[in-house]
Amino acid sequence: MSRNPVYLMLLVAFSLGLTGCNGSDEPRKVSLETKEATTVKAADLHANHLRIAVGGMITPKEGFGYYKQFLDYIGEKLGRGVDLVDRENYAEINALVRSGKVDVAFVCGGPYVDGHAAFGMELLAAPQAYSTTVYYSYIIVPVDSPIKSFLDLQGRSFAFTDPLSNSGTLVPTYMLAKAGHSPRRFFSKVVYMGSHDKSIKAVAEKLVDGAAVDSLIWEYDNLKGPEFTAKTKIIERSPPYGIPPVVVRPGMDPLLKARIRDVFLNAHKDAQGREILKNMMIDRFVLLDDHAYDTIREMKSFMNKQVKEGKYKE
Repeated sequence: MSRNPVYLMLLVAFSLGLTGCNGSDEPRKVSLETKEATTVKAADLHANHLRIAVGGMITPKEGFGYYKQFLDYIGEKLGRGVDLVDRENYAEINALVRSGKVDVAFVCGGPYVDGHAAFGMELLAAPQAYSTTVYYSYIIVPVDSPIKSFLDLQGRSFAFTDPLSNSGTLVPTYMLAKAGHSPRRFFSKVVYMGSHDKSIKAVAEKLVDGAAVDSLIWEYDNLKGPEFTAKTKIIERSPPYGIPPVVVRPGMDPLLKARIRDVFLNAHKDAQGREILKNMMIDRFVLLDDHAYDTIREMKSFMNKQVKEGKYKE
């Protein structure tokens, strides 16, 4: 039997991926040449610069500029240059952290769990947003859709975000598996949009019947510019999960890591940092224990077991 590419992407994600930046310089946006990030042009990255990855999945397009401002702020506090490394998916960002081509990264809980298990990716800090350090997966549909629950989407089209995204892929797939379904058999069509704001737009414009999106990004869009969120409605909210963290590469000099962490943890204490964080819709950065991500590990473990035992059918 030939296998649908969407199913194969999920199977790879579950069976392989789920085991498991001058102080005053403006951060320079760097796009590394290869997906594996095995080579880096000397002109692209300075050896003494701090390299920080912010994927397009972690923030709405409109909020990306505030992340650039925050990286500039980090550089000013550390007194060194910052290179902003922009990648389009979590697998590539994890590969960069693993190879040491990136020092710090804003990632999702799922990729953190994968990276921690595979090569010792380390937590640095985590944002506190809306007075909490958890977030949710929102199942959304068009505002005038008759669909009332996630399982009512059977036979409809559905949007995931990134194959390794917790809220945008793992959570809805886990929900289906617990009910005895798989995406290919349950939905008429599954698409990967690459980012949560693209998924929101796809639902708003009725390109798909539903999607799973990061609650933080839906709420950000809804407050900052609800052009598309106003055309969607939330029909289901997942249990809470550890908020997407900031991580560092393994083997980083402990003194450098402590200095970087200090900048994150104290940014809310001065006017400049506080204003940037406000625009990012972040209260402050805090320390978060690794156990905050255990519920994600439990979902991954369940899915891996389903695959190994042949219970996760295409």
